[in-house]
Amino acid sequence: MEVSKTELEGVLLIKLDRFQDHRGEYIETYNKALYKENGIDIDFIQDDISVSKRHVLRGIHGDAQTWKLVSCLYGSFYLVVVNCDQDSKHFGKWQSFDLSDRNRHQVLIPPKFGNGHVVLSEKAIFHYKQSTHFDRSRQFTFKWNDPKLNIQWPITNPILSKRDQ
Repeated sequence: MEVSKTELEGVLLIKLDRFQDHRGEYIETYNKALYKENGIDIDFIQDDISVSKRHVLRGIHGDAQTWKLVSCLYGSFYLVVVNCDQDSKHFGKWQSFDLSDRNRHQVLIPPKFGNGHVVLSEKAIFHYKQSTHFDRSRQFTFKWNDPKLNIQWPITNPILSKRDQ
């Protein structure tokens, strides 16, 4: 496992170890002791997935308490992480990541950061571990195309929920 800092303070990129042979591949997606050994000592208590088709865009969502460990189980998507801490001098700064079932990367997202993703493959399965139980009443939402954030998405006409419009 290789853990590296990103342009966003507190956001980490994790490259998982893979075992491959003629049968396929084996990947350990989470091991509490190994993550702790690499400086990630977070008590994850909930796992969720979302399955979406090409050009579905979800987010920008987050809250002030939850750590998220994001990965792509199937397909590929373009992930955007945004500093949504209005007290931070880096408020509004964002970074993008390409996550897929080929690269098997993960992104650790701290509280007060929002995330959104758009599906690039025909279908994708987005997986995330959370350090709190989901509570929509605590969440914030930023518009995917908010001109103040100026996020550079790889598509211009995504499929959106009512919440994300």
